[in-house]
Amino acid sequence: MVGDSRRALGQLGEELAVKHLQQLGYTVLLRNYRCQYGEVDIIAQDAERLAFVEVRARRGTAFGTPQESVTPGKQERLASVARCYLQEEGYDDVDWGIDVVAVQLTPRGALQRIELIRNAVVEMS
Repeated sequence: MVGDSRRALGQLGEELAVKHLQQLGYTVLLRNYRCQYGEVDIIAQDAERLAFVEVRARRGTAFGTPQESVTPGKQERLASVARCYLQEEGYDDVDWGIDVVAVQLTPRGALQRIELIRNAVVEMS
């Protein structure tokens, strides 16, 4: 059942992240984009750039903050997924970045904090 609760937490985090991004003026283009390199939770557009958004949700802080859970390996996969999407869609000259939406919930599941961290991942080569 741990997998089910983790999946539910992830889905709740994504729903909250979508609403937060929309409130900030983003247009959500796609959710859960997958390619051979992995998956990105949200692809969104704001006035300036295309954003590949990783959502990290946590209940409590026993295992660190949500953004601390984006490991170097995960960062590298996100960059590969972003480049794959850009190539598939024919974007060759677009401003883009990889952002993180950190969702902190109380142990009972109430929203405690939500934060967009722009350019949280610097593109890997």
